[in-house]
Amino acid sequence: MTVSHFLRLPLPGNDGWLELKRKNFSIPFLAWVVVLPLSLLPPVLLYFAGVHYGDDFMPGFADKEWRFITTILFLAELLTFFIMGWLIHSVLNSDKMEISYHDAYLLAAIAPIPLWLSSLALLVPVLAISVVSVFVGLCFSSLLIYQGIKSLCHRSDDDVVAMSATYTVMAASLLAWGILMAVVWAY
Repeated sequence: MTVSHFLRLPLPGNDGWLELKRKNFSIPFLAWVVVLPLSLLPPVLLYFAGVHYGDDFMPGFADKEWRFITTILFLAELLTFFIMGWLIHSVLNSDKMEISYHDAYLLAAIAPIPLWLSSLALLVPVLAISVVSVFVGLCFSSLLIYQGIKSLCHRSDDDVVAMSATYTVMAASLLAWGILMAVVWAY
């Protein structure tokens, strides 16, 4: 998958999701090649920011146990992938949209990529840039979920059932992301 291909995934009316589906990546392949390396970005960059920027980034930032926090964050991100794949499968099949486990885990692997990439903003020691980057990542992640559900379940643009299922998956995603951020700030 090229960068231009990935950038087209959130856009309506393209066959990017169907092309990914045809490639038939296995769930272990998605976990090892997509999820594992990209889920390393936030913990590594958060550790970097915590150790190198300290209180210049944000008051109280230097006093945290970054090794422990980032290890827990990494493990929680990996667990979240497996939970979200199961949740996407359950939600969509309960709405009679029929998605396979393979496609559910494909969506669970691709949708958080903008959030993982938004952690690159931690290379700049300005809190506002990181906050804006996370919100942009959330927006793109939500678009990926919506377009992925529509494409993988073969739904039209104005399908209310697809919209409802998307809101449920997005709410669960935001809840998972919120819990991950709470873990970071709790310690």
